[in-house]
Amino acid sequence: MDEIKTSVQNKMDKIIDKLHRDFATFRAGRANPAILDKVQIDYYGTPTPIAQLATVATPEAKQLTIQPWEANLLKDIERAILASEIGITPMNDGRIIRLNFPAPTEERRKELCREVSKHSEEAKVAVRNIRRDGIEKYKSQKKAGEITEDDLKQSEKEMQDLTDKFIKEIEKMNTDKEKEIMEI
Repeated sequence: MDEIKTSVQNKMDKIIDKLHRDFATFRAGRANPAILDKVQIDYYGTPTPIAQLATVATPEAKQLTIQPWEANLLKDIERAILASEIGITPMNDGRIIRLNFPAPTEERRKELCREVSKHSEEAKVAVRNIRRDGIEKYKSQKKAGEITEDDLKQSEKEMQDLTDKFIKEIEKMNTDKEKEIMEI
């Protein structure tokens, strides 16, 4: 019985971790190296993240610099950034690529907030699906005679309490991210 609850909690924790990673990729006017996590460079036939080919730094609040370890990668990195959907035009000075992050417009901020809400809703649905699967496992144990009716009711209550805790955390993350986006 405890094994199911642990499994459910671990799955819900993974949803929260994924949401943190997703929120880190939202460009909110500040330079954040995580925005480059999804950008891949074809390095000798292998798609490779920028962070594995260059030093990514934040010299100013609204600027990222990318200094590749091999000079011949500058053009490839520049091309990959242009092809990605981060919406920033790289400036290449022959040694370093600079990405300047302008403050987003009011319309763009609202669009980002809608995206944040969409990701939050998807996370809530995933958490509720995990709860449902956990309760189904308890019900099958009840059917098999492994647990009593009281144990089933108690387990369902624990599942709901756990779900409520994670939903609250997702809502707080959503509120914090929207506030961060709108304050810029």
